[in-house]
Amino acid sequence: MKESHTTSLHPYMQFLILAAVVIGCMLLGTLIGVVIVLPIYGMQAINHMATLDMAYPGVINTLWIFQISSTTIPLFVAPVIFGRFIVREPEEYLKPAIKISPLLFVLVFAVMLFSTPAMAWLVDMNQKMVFPHWLQGVYDWMKQHEDEAQAETGTLLQMKTLSQMLFVLLVVGLLTAIAEEFLFRGCIQTIFTRWTKSTHWGIWIAAIIFSLIHMEFFGFVPRLMLGVFFGYFVAYSGSVWTGVWGHFINNGSQVVLTYLFKQKMTTIDPDASHFNYAIISLSIISTAFLFVVYRNIAASKKALPV
Repeated sequence: MKESHTTSLHPYMQFLILAAVVIGCMLLGTLIGVVIVLPIYGMQAINHMATLDMAYPGVINTLWIFQISSTTIPLFVAPVIFGRFIVREPEEYLKPAIKISPLLFVLVFAVMLFSTPAMAWLVDMNQKMVFPHWLQGVYDWMKQHEDEAQAETGTLLQMKTLSQMLFVLLVVGLLTAIAEEFLFRGCIQTIFTRWTKSTHWGIWIAAIIFSLIHMEFFGFVPRLMLGVFFGYFVAYSGSVWTGVWGHFINNGSQVVLTYLFKQKMTTIDPDASHFNYAIISLSIISTAFLFVVYRNIAASKKALPV
């Protein structure tokens, strides 16, 4: 039997080291992006990208190059480096196990589907939050970051052809889901679970960091709850791939619906809420029930002899 290695690093130090590795990978990825873009589109494309001036030739491609090189790839590489070479517990910190019940993936899909009305309600409530007058400066700062993030997202989701939609689905839907789940539900959730000695605290703290890092404060609560969903998917199953699947369903459905709506192939606006309180209440009840079923099935599968 292979002897397992348990790191002697305190979770506090683990988190600091992981943060440093993530920042280092992102800086290196940004440099690589510059090296790729300069000979193709020139420095002006980078300058116009910073202001989201899409009229300048090559800006959209430049934005995608930097998205992939400075964010998507680093967010995947950093937790792999951390799990394999720093704490040397990849099974615990990356949770790459694939031998899990296929039924769990069906239940993840059901949870994501039935929770849609409740999530839409949370989005609506979060966007309507009101600040007191003495916090107007904080509100303005948050709104500015929100607008900038949404403008960049809107630019990336400009899909005019099926091939463009499939590319966005691959990068935003699948690759981003893999990278973020390895980082947040793999490494960060494990670090805080060990630090607090509580699976629940580990899940919620990782979800809070997950939501904060996106810098979209008027979507903080629904993204926090998504992080909690993904966290419990992974904690109950022991595999990061259940979280990746849920994450992909969330991101991918937004990509596909946005494409269909902009191409006038559907009247469903992905940014609008279409649900009354009866449907929202049913959504909350059914989602909670599905989580109980998911937990019980995951626990029974773990108890089976290997």
